[in-house]
Amino acid sequence: MKDKKLLNAECLIDLLENRRFGVEYQPIISCKSQEIFAYESLARFYTANNDSIRPDLVYESLHTSPLSLFQIEYQQKKLQLSYAVNGHDIFVNLDQDSYFACGVIGQNNPFLKLFKDFQKSKVVVELIENSEINDAIRSLAMIDNLAQNNIATAIDDVCNPQSMISTSVIQLVDYIKLDKFVIKNKKNRNFMLLVKSIIDYAHSTNKKIILEGVETAEDLNLAKQLNCDFVQGFYYRHLFKKVG
Repeated sequence: MKDKKLLNAECLIDLLENRRFGVEYQPIISCKSQEIFAYESLARFYTANNDSIRPDLVYESLHTSPLSLFQIEYQQKKLQLSYAVNGHDIFVNLDQDSYFACGVIGQNNPFLKLFKDFQKSKVVVELIENSEINDAIRSLAMIDNLAQNNIATAIDDVCNPQSMISTSVIQLVDYIKLDKFVIKNKKNRNFMLLVKSIIDYAHSTNKKIILEGVETAEDLNLAKQLNCDFVQGFYYRHLFKKVG
């Protein structure tokens, strides 16, 4: 992580001024019915030559400039909601730092207003699970603000080896998304006992489980065996939708 080369200011300014970004909508599928339950909108970024830029690299580079981070994240969310697929809930990723970067936490927070004004379907705000205690604290404040306005939340990357679970955060969200690491480690007995415990906890508290990284029929069968509610991944690539 420390060796990752960040994008320079010129590239970031070009991204912002020329809006060199788009959206990819990936379906979240019901394990039982195999019908589309919702779509997750994922940010996509491009150079002036139309080459793809990794989203995580863009956002990590923007963290040195909170206002720029807010501007690009806000423009992305407007784009993601504008082209959301009719008739399905929409999951949107939101960086905790982006939410607070504008300095407004309460009812006038621009992201909150954007989500509340969205009428096409239900918005589910997806938080990234990580190892930073300050991010966990910010996550709790953001979840509380969203919950007070009847906006559902999800926690991403649960069981990723580079993240840590905040028990306070995981208690408050409506959806728990299991990282693709679960599929890669399905033969690790002790690890899978932990995964099953998380799933049992989720269902006993009326939360839903989404398994990410499903690429094969075998992966889908694993999700069913684990009693996951939904799945997501390249197995459903034919249903992906792109804008920009």
